[in-house]
Amino acid sequence: MKKIIIYQIFTRLFGNRNTTRKEWGTIEENGVGKMNDIQSAQLRRMRQLGITHVWYTGVIRHSTCTDYSRFGIPRQHPEVVKGIAGSPYAIADYYDIDPDIAESVPDRMQEFENLVERTHNAGMKVIIDFVPNHVAREYKSICKPAGVHDLGEDDDTGKHFDPQNNFYYCPGESLDMNGFDTSRAQAFGLPRYEESPAKCTGNDRFDSHPQQNDWYETVKLNYGVDYTDAGGRSYHYDPTPSTWKKMTDILLFWAGKGIDGFRCDMAEMVPHEFWEYATKTVKQRFPNIIFIGEVYDTAQYRTFVASGFDYLYDKVGMYDCLRAVTCHQRPASAITREWQLTDDIGDHMLYFLENHDEQRLASYFFAGDGMKGVPALIVATLLKSNPMMIYAGQEFGEKGMDKEGFSGCDGRTTIFDYWTVQSLYHGYWDRRHLTNQEHQIEETYTKILRLANQEKAVSEGQCFDLMYVNGYSEDFSPHAQYAFMRKYENEVLFIVVNFSDQPATCKVRIPDHAFDFLKIPEKPVEAVDLLTGETQRFDLKKNEQLPVELAAYSGRIYKFKIMTDANDYVLNTHNKEEFPPAHTAEHLLNQLMIRMFGCKRSSNAHIERKKSKISYTLDHKPSRKEEKAIEDEMNRLIQLDMPVTYEFVDRNHIPEGVSLDRLPDDASETIRLVRIGDYDVCPCLGKHVRSTSQIGKFVLLGTNWDEQTHSFRIRFKVVQ
Repeated sequence: MKKIIIYQIFTRLFGNRNTTRKEWGTIEENGVGKMNDIQSAQLRRMRQLGITHVWYTGVIRHSTCTDYSRFGIPRQHPEVVKGIAGSPYAIADYYDIDPDIAESVPDRMQEFENLVERTHNAGMKVIIDFVPNHVAREYKSICKPAGVHDLGEDDDTGKHFDPQNNFYYCPGESLDMNGFDTSRAQAFGLPRYEESPAKCTGNDRFDSHPQQNDWYETVKLNYGVDYTDAGGRSYHYDPTPSTWKKMTDILLFWAGKGIDGFRCDMAEMVPHEFWEYATKTVKQRFPNIIFIGEVYDTAQYRTFVASGFDYLYDKVGMYDCLRAVTCHQRPASAITREWQLTDDIGDHMLYFLENHDEQRLASYFFAGDGMKGVPALIVATLLKSNPMMIYAGQEFGEKGMDKEGFSGCDGRTTIFDYWTVQSLYHGYWDRRHLTNQEHQIEETYTKILRLANQEKAVSEGQCFDLMYVNGYSEDFSPHAQYAFMRKYENEVLFIVVNFSDQPATCKVRIPDHAFDFLKIPEKPVEAVDLLTGETQRFDLKKNEQLPVELAAYSGRIYKFKIMTDANDYVLNTHNKEEFPPAHTAEHLLNQLMIRMFGCKRSSNAHIERKKSKISYTLDHKPSRKEEKAIEDEMNRLIQLDMPVTYEFVDRNHIPEGVSLDRLPDDASETIRLVRIGDYDVCPCLGKHVRSTSQIGKFVLLGTNWDEQTHSFRIRFKVVQ
């Protein structure tokens, strides 16, 4: 069983490499990202980060000021569009793909299907938005399948409410636009927008006078609830409302495109009876599809889980808590209460530190520095087995402090404007310009997110919160530190984080109940910190304290085994002092030779700072063209800037394809594996760089071929 790690991409921004970044810029001035920008290289990097699901935000056609009428797409009136690009949550056609993100507008649906296929081929699943509560004011489908009646097509507009209407109306009244700013729309030289009778606004505004802070660009969908009945509110679900059927058909349409899940916008604004109807219908035909609900009312969590939602945003609970702890507004011990409040439905909660609605963690409105969010990241990712979500750019410490246009400088990445997110541009297309801190944040995220699925104690194991026995003392501060344990079979993780801006020397008490609940024996163990590779001996005794050294804004993720041997995690000594860039290049070259020539890893290697030699047994002497291809491919792989990470396993849990043939006879039971992205993995105790770009340039100095032994020796150096 895998732990779900979701990566939210705002598709329109993700691949944009236009660096103009003009405030209120048009698509011609600021450019736009395309679905075709997200190719195998970018998807591999997401997978290397530890991602299992990609949420492509804003792929369904929505309102925009950009004119696509030459392609037969109805133009949207600028007075009822937020920003120049428009909100992805003002859907203009539920059966269409947004033309902004298509290389070829007429082929936009095929481009989306290709993106879904590429994502699946990269080993990840696809999530898209479903916006059930509202649509754009000028909603009109031009791509609906034959025989489908459009939303509002059969409505009786003379009624404020009718159970079979798709919208709510204000009969005899026109839309009053004096309450919101339409000044920029006048620049398009169009007559004023008119709507009569006025439709009611998406955020449950049931009159004709929406204001600036309302969702004035949208109209509310009618699911059979009369919100202005004389009695206050009444429900009309028999016969089944027209909107239920039409919206369920839309879900089935997209499920048929091969996607794997829906993120359902403002799910709590739609009656749970509809969700029970829709999720049951969709899952009967697509049983593996998942539904993620944006629900903020904690009192309704269990109702929506019972109505078919697999996962719900835990915004009001865990997100708000972790934000407050990170900003030193609440004690770290408050985290315990938040997970306990949803413990009975804990597996259904989706944790996150960022999304398109929230301020960036590194913004000056939040923490101001991406590294300050590391303790919260460790807790949100490793505390429980439920899903975790990352917003693209978060892994580079994106600040979201741009003043883009409609969005303004608010600590969020715009969803209304054409823009380029600089950290994503550097992280995926121009990594030479990533700062040292951005590299450090990415490396830290990669280690933590990958651990979520490498360690079964996280994805499947039990959790024990240690805070109730670790109160204020000279050895521990529950205001700044948080500690817990995870366990699966014989593997235990002991995790402590420090939210403080000061280093801490802690002593963490392990109560006797933890020993009984997790079935941990009292014994000395050797633990390894999965973030640093450092080892530490702990003497496990009931109600005794374990010493932990913590840097500011950091965490320790110690792993140990509870076997009969007290030295479960003792690693072999390693006396060689390799030059890390050249030694990492050796790993990369080994895998390249395996893929190019079908050989085994090197049979003889001398890796040094000035120059290195490495030999392979091949079935033929490589041609000069093949030799040149080795050098070229090595430098291509280096430029991919794949992360170099470590994991510790015992001999009984070696991944498929990893050979231990060349380990010494006295090798320990615990093996350290070195991973280079998803490209190579092998056991090694040596020193390595953090990511392949730090290797430098690979220069092939020469080769030798021994015909008798079929030994091919490569001489190379790396140039920093």
